[in-house]
Amino acid sequence: MEKVNIVTQAQPWVDRFPLTGRYTYGVAGERFFRELKENGRFFGTRCTACDVVYVPPRLYCLRCFAPLEEWVEVPSTGTVHTFTVVHQDLDEAPLPTPEVIAFVQIDGCDGGLVHRLGEVAPEDVYIGMSVEAVLKPTAERQGGLTDIAYFRPTLR
Repeated sequence: MEKVNIVTQAQPWVDRFPLTGRYTYGVAGERFFRELKENGRFFGTRCTACDVVYVPPRLYCLRCFAPLEEWVEVPSTGTVHTFTVVHQDLDEAPLPTPEVIAFVQIDGCDGGLVHRLGEVAPEDVYIGMSVEAVLKPTAERQGGLTDIAYFRPTLR
């Protein structure tokens, strides 16, 4: 539980990491997921005072507390900021194959999404990897984060 000042001092956590939570869309999230479902596009909100683009979108700026009323389309590409390899499902049953869950910082934005990585072996994932979203077919989208099937590596 010591503070790490140098990234090479970081140690892996080998144990259970119990997390529970519930995400509610809210006004900003509802618009984000509707656009994703209907048009397959990512949107964020932009603070005109701070020039920060938030994804997921927010209703106010975290820096200056100004209301965020400007919606901007953002790319469906990003960079792996951090990741973990998951070996069990939510019921603690072993997965047939390990899955990679990553925080993907969306290009040009101050924020990103936590999601699965696909089309890549866990041992080939690295921080800084360029990725792009792979969406489910339009008919299968339901207006949620799972409308993104996964993020896959790209060459940039």
